Amino acid sequence: MTKLLALIAVLASPTGFHSSAKPLPAPVKAQLKSGGFWHKGCPVGLSGLRLLTVAHRGWDGKTHTGRLIVNANAAQPLRRTFRQLYRLRFPIRHMRIADFYGPKQQRPKDGDVTASFECRQAAASPCTGGGGTGTWSQHAYGLAVDVNPGENPYVGCGQSRDPTLKKYRDRSRHLKGMVTARARAAFADIGWGWGGAWAGDTKDYMHFSSTGG
Repeated sequence: MTKLLALIAVLASPTGFHSSAKPLPAPVKAQLKSGGFWHKGCPVGLSGLRLLTVAHRGWDGKTHTGRLIVNANAAQPLRRTFRQLYRLRFPIRHMRIADFYGPKQQRPKDGDVTASFECRQAAASPCTGGGGTGTWSQHAYGLAVDVNPGENPYVGCGQSRDPTLKKYRDRSRHLKGMVTARARAAFADIGWGWGGAWAGDTKDYMHFSSTGG
């Protein structure tokens, strides 16, 4: 029976998918500190974060390995979410540590990076302008993930911070990389909410978090 269950598990697994969650290696900790992504006073310590490694579908449809830095309590649930996104063949453009935390001149020029942890305030709506709200973002806890921000902009009052993303404000039609209902369900299955479902004019289509905020 044990062998049969193991075989069923293998057959049910999406081909090529792999994932792991480990404490932050020393070089990654140093990178977060030197880049200003973590500092004393942040609401979560480095020991409370994990390096999440997952397979994902790239823009080319092939299997790639991506990495996020997330809260230790979110690591295992997010492994399930990204397993489902892989099964759905949901494309993610960039999701490497260097893509988000590396030197600016070496990051992808399109800025379309899927990422999680960043010790910062919650971003103000494009309606109001400004850089922050005075309260910690869920990203500062590693309890939020921004998915394909280029295709899923933060929108307020009919505008986004990047005017080149105008075609992605119309959510009635689907373009490659835009968050789908099935992708939302993959996060909802672990209890995470979507910024695209916020009440009012402000929508953060890239944003998923443990609180929904």
